[in-house]
Amino acid sequence: MNTRLLALLLLCGPAMAAEPAAPKAPAAPVSPPKVAPIPADTQWHDVTQWGVEGRGWEKEERKRWFDRLPAKAEGKVTPAVWGLSHDSAGMMVRFKTDATSIFARYKLSKASLAVTAMPATGVSGLDLYARDEKGHWRWVMVTKPDKQNVETLIQGGLTPGAREYCAYLPLYNGVESLEIGVPKGANFEGLAPRSEKPVIFYGTSITHGADASRPGMVHTAILGRRLEMPVMNLGFSGNGRMDAAVGELLCEQDASAYVIDCLPNMGPADVTAKCEPLVKQLRAAKPETPIVLVEDRRNTNSWITPARDKFHTDNHAALKAAYERLKAAGVAKLFYIGGDHLYGDDADGATDGSHASDLGFMRQADIFEPVLREALGR
Repeated sequence: MNTRLLALLLLCGPAMAAEPAAPKAPAAPVSPPKVAPIPADTQWHDVTQWGVEGRGWEKEERKRWFDRLPAKAEGKVTPAVWGLSHDSAGMMVRFKTDATSIFARYKLSKASLAVTAMPATGVSGLDLYARDEKGHWRWVMVTKPDKQNVETLIQGGLTPGAREYCAYLPLYNGVESLEIGVPKGANFEGLAPRSEKPVIFYGTSITHGADASRPGMVHTAILGRRLEMPVMNLGFSGNGRMDAAVGELLCEQDASAYVIDCLPNMGPADVTAKCEPLVKQLRAAKPETPIVLVEDRRNTNSWITPARDKFHTDNHAALKAAYERLKAAGVAKLFYIGGDHLYGDDADGATDGSHASDLGFMRQADIFEPVLREALGR
């Protein structure tokens, strides 16, 4: 054998025959970060002392303070609508403070904090926004509840200075009590609900908030921030059906506009039977209030499911025909939003084909906004 090759083999041999390195011990599990306890001298402020926007029927008796419908609605609306009205969807509380830390203490009605396609931050979270130096609403933080009784820091280390905040209440859970906390010595002022007439949205699970990651991302909340006005969310999951009993309650509220977005829970025959009576019911009570009719969104997979696509097409045709008949009958201040592009055109605007993701909600807000501005004269 070539002496040079022999020398090379002798040199490399021991390394080639070496035993494999012993496996490394598994890394120790990472513990969740420790959350500092809330200071004992935190100043707590009960929001019922100054009120929340989006509640309505302020002078009416309620079963629970944070219910969306008054007590008299029980037995008038369907049991399903009554049960869903206990969710605090759409409610928002405003306050001013110079605190550099903001806390929340609230009790939830239901032990179920999340649902299959929607996290606890959206179902049961409290979503905090603040005005920046230009006066625009900007997101701050959302709570991450893991139990019914929540007592938590929402956000610390805030830039010093007094500013306005708002916090959106849980979408698919009810609230039994709610307090906002600030460190001892911080200035705090609860801001009463604005007196401006709200835009009232009557709709389905999508209006209710499914499947937003947090309460401030529903299109109703986005539009409230953009239009700088109160909104009332009367979305009832699976039960937005243009019911006359709900229409009667809507007539009692002094709205700046009514948005009727019920088609996802209805079929063409229902639309034909119920749309015109509901619009006429509202118009008889509120002759000057704009009414906006909204087609159902197309499921994001309807491009490849022909039966579903046809259902949407037929539903849209039924609503458009009702709209045209109402216009021909002289119903004024009636507006219309098409449904074909509500989730966008790339099939990415929903979590499950039907319910909006945050992206889908933003896209809906973009389409709703110019129609609402026209209706409101803004």
